[in-house]
Parts: sequence; C-alpha cells; structure tokens
Amino acid sequence: MKKQLLAIAVTALAAGSVFAQANDTLAKIKSTGSVTFGVRESSGLGYTLGNGKYVGFHTEMGERILHDIQKQLGLAKLDIKYQPVTSQNRIPLVQNGTVDIECGSTTNNLARQKDASFAYTTYVEEVRIATRANSGINSIKDLNGKTLVTTTGTTSVQTLRKNKRADGLTFKEVMGKDHADSFLMLETGRADAFIMDGSILAANISKSKAPNDYKIVGEVLSVEPIACMMRKDDTAFKKAVDDSIVRQIKDGSLAKLYDKWFMQPIPPNNVKIGLPLSAATKEAWAHPNDKPMEDYKVD
Repeated sequence: MKKQLLAIAVTALAAGSVFAQANDTLAKIKSTGSVTFGVRESSGLGYTLGNGKYVGFHTEMGERILHDIQKQLGLAKLDIKYQPVTSQNRIPLVQNGTVDIECGSTTNNLARQKDASFAYTTYVEEVRIATRANSGINSIKDLNGKTLVTTTGTTSVQTLRKNKRADGLTFKEVMGKDHADSFLMLETGRADAFIMDGSILAANISKSKAPNDYKIVGEVLSVEPIACMMRKDDTAFKKAVDDSIVRQIKDGSLAKLYDKWFMQPIPPNNVKIGLPLSAATKEAWAHPNDKPMEDYKVD
C-alpha cells in the first residue's frame, strides 16, 4: 500500500511539474536545454532557404533573443528547434505548447491578446496592394470588379472592406494557402492584386523571376504592430524576451539587423528588398511597448 501511495505521489509530483512548466517557459527551457521556435517559410520578416534553414529579420532577431535567454539561464548549450508555422496554425501551436515563442509576421491586436501574449513591437507594418506593373491599378478605387488574393488566416481583405475608400466597390476574393501561393496567383494572372503586409509584398516581389513586372501601389490600408508571440500569463518569459529586445535596440544591433535584411542583397537571389526603416517602426523602438493594432490610426 505504501509503495502504491508513493508511486501515486511521484506521478502527481511529475504531473504538477509538467503543469507548472506549461506556463513557466524559462523553467521548461532550463530543464530540457531546448526551446521550440516558431518560424515562417515565406514571410517578409522570415523565410526558409530549404533544408531546414530559416532566415530573415525576425528569425535572426528571435535567435538573438533566445541566445540572451540562454545566458540568463546559465546554459552552456541551447538546442533551438525550428517549427514552421502558418497564418492558420501559429496561435494554436503557441497555445498548446508546441511552440514556445513565434517570431514571424504576427499582428498584435485585441482579439489575439485573448489567446496569446505579445512582446514589444519590433516592426510596424503597413498593409498595401501589390499588382502587375501594367495592370492599371494604382489605388483602392481601381480594385472595383477585380480579383484580389490574400493569405488564409490573415485579415488584409477584411481591412480593405472596412476602409472608407472601398465603399461601393465590388471584388472577388481568393485565398492562397501561404504567402508564396498568394503571390503565385498574382504571378500567373489568377488574381489582379495581392493585399498583404508591405514587407511580405516587397520580399515576394524581390524573389520573383521578374521583379520589375510588379509594383506596390495605393493607400496604406492599415498600420499594424508586429511582434513575437508567446503563451499568455508567463510574465517571467515575456520580461526576458522584452529585455532582449530593449538590449538589441539600445546597442544598435537591431538597426544593423534591419539594414542587413531590408537594405542589402539577401539570399537566395542576392536581391535587395529596399524597404527603409519607417517612421512608425523607429517610434516603436524609441518607446518600447506592446500596444495592440487598435491603438494605431490610419488617416
């Protein structure tokens, strides 16, 4: 009987430890010596080169965050496990513990704050319109009667519908399974315009076979703060992530990283995206915060 009680106690203790670590990511990382990093395969802020190699501004920034956390925990080695995520599954994978931190191109908004926690904003995105250079589309009003593509799990076309300049317009909406698929629809003529984050549009255009055949046009549809995403109610882990971001801002390394990925030639085609650091992103770095999209206004 005593052995049974002891076994039950040990099992309960182990289960309690696992439960505690579910919302104590630092403890989980320290005890396992590993962390699961959610990354994107075709985003403007992070993408894959194939063969398990993930790169980009937010990917490399996230790696630096994790190296800072490794130092904080006194770990001689930290095994970073890369987990590709999509617009559809990124939040569930963070919630269920599959992914410990996701640094892709996720907008911090009030709806998502109910499901996840966000680090300080590290990029302020502008949702724009990409089209073929000879399409005749130059603004929102030119989208009337056109076919628009956006990516499943994103909110770009809903944002367009809410824009006062879109009143009275009718258009067909199609969905790409990821950003690369959405751009392919534009490339092959199945869509007249691709509505998405400006960085994603610029990155896909730069990687295309004929970058000069495309242009980003029209009004800014929305301004969205992009941030790394974590599980809710893990204040110690969020603080560690935010502290690393502040460190990268203050020592100038984040600005150098931005220059590397947006103003210099990048792999795989050594083409420059050419997207200068915006005033809104500079402001977010000057005053680190985790404000949601709803606190940003578009004229």
